[in-house]
Amino acid sequence: MAKKFYITTAIDYVNGKPHLGHAYEKVLADVIARFKRSQGQEVYFLTGVDEHGQKVQQSAQKMGIEPQAFCDEMSAHFLTLCKKLNLSNDDFVRTTEPRHKKVVQDILQKLYDQGLIYKGQFEGFYSTRQEQFVTEKERGEDGKFPEIFGEVVQLTEENYYFKLGQYQEWLISHVTNNPDFIFPEFRRKEVLGFLQRPLSDLCISRPKNRLAWGIPFPFDAEYVTYVWFDALINYISVVGYGTEEFGNFWPVDYHDIGKDILIPAHAIYWPCMLKALDLPLPKTLLTHGWWTVDQEKMSKSIGNVVDPLTYIDQFGVDAFRYYLMREMVVGYDSDFSHESFLGRYNGDLANDLGNLLNRSLNMLKRYRDGEIPAAKVKDAVDTEVEQFASAQIAPVLEGYNHVQIHDALSNAWQIVQRANRYVEESAPWALAKDPTKSDKLDTVLYNLMESIRLVSVLISPVMPEMSGKIQGQLGFTETSADFNQGLTWGQIPVAQKIGEAVPLFPKLFEEKKG
Repeated sequence: MAKKFYITTAIDYVNGKPHLGHAYEKVLADVIARFKRSQGQEVYFLTGVDEHGQKVQQSAQKMGIEPQAFCDEMSAHFLTLCKKLNLSNDDFVRTTEPRHKKVVQDILQKLYDQGLIYKGQFEGFYSTRQEQFVTEKERGEDGKFPEIFGEVVQLTEENYYFKLGQYQEWLISHVTNNPDFIFPEFRRKEVLGFLQRPLSDLCISRPKNRLAWGIPFPFDAEYVTYVWFDALINYISVVGYGTEEFGNFWPVDYHDIGKDILIPAHAIYWPCMLKALDLPLPKTLLTHGWWTVDQEKMSKSIGNVVDPLTYIDQFGVDAFRYYLMREMVVGYDSDFSHESFLGRYNGDLANDLGNLLNRSLNMLKRYRDGEIPAAKVKDAVDTEVEQFASAQIAPVLEGYNHVQIHDALSNAWQIVQRANRYVEESAPWALAKDPTKSDKLDTVLYNLMESIRLVSVLISPVMPEMSGKIQGQLGFTETSADFNQGLTWGQIPVAQKIGEAVPLFPKLFEEKKG
């Protein structure tokens, strides 16, 4: 069996409800997965949640419930988001599942037997917020630990350590010699900069008397597994690590993660763990930026955390997906505002695409009884419209292939905008009044329908629901997102009866939310 295209997201910590950043990451992975499927590739798309650790245990205690009950309740929010976002994920992992826990324990035992895990005493500082030990090198110039660590306390305790440090030179070599390993390039440079400092061995356990909510060590029942060591293993536990099927998936093609967990977890810990297991590394750590809201960092205390479900319920899932993919350049930060969302919705979706579809269908019903005519006489303008649309396919594909989804959409919208200008240039309402221009009218109407059909295929990875609805209004009984077969001009069947013209994006004029 040929290897599947394997894409993963970060698994989200269940200590809070999902927000805009979670939604963006999942949609980005879904767009890539759908695009690869549209090219005929077999895809496996994994997402899920991280359910262990001290913060989960503390949150459950505050609520007076067991940690597992807390995880069940919180994980339901992430599952709901996946459904609401119309994700095409093939699996959803929860790290409390037996299938994952068994692999974690097998790996712990294997590394212990190889002498790569040892017991030692730690004296130093511990960050409860990050659930990790920190050292003096983390202090800022003012002598204080950065705010990201929260409260830092002094601690002395025995724990188990993974020999992370011995892989430092190998990791530097791998990152240096594999420029595609970390995207974008400036993140790769950040990782190489981090690796200029000596790597300490990684504490991978927590004593049960301090933290009981974790996967027990197979060789020492008094300890549970450090949450990051546990969580990272999900990418191999779910796809059959230790079985013959594993090679059908691994190595992963894209790890889709946020910049905040690139260093040290995904770019330092995980590669070294894989090296210790003698496994290939991910092909690419696809590292996206953060969303701010109205130029401010999202914060519960400020009250500016964006709930994805609010926008999905009010504007539709595909409008929300479109905005996320159109606004953010992968790898860089972007700003969300209600006004910019409305601008995209009213401008790109309602005015440009929605209006083009609606007016074209109405003219076809009025002038040709809702039946697709043949393109009969092509003058220079008609030919240019066809050539322009066909020429946009390559840059759209390039955008998808290089994970520059904003570019793919921008180039697809060039077809939409050209078709809208074509309506004004050709004036079908005037042609309909002149019997001698009947063939010209047929050509114009056909070209409009075919331009819309082509756009519906090109946007299908980002807007699968709307793509299907557009094709349904064009008269197709079966929708297509096939990039191999559907991107050649001239595929809408002559004499096909169109469907009911229903506005896909009712225009909204509100300026402020609520």
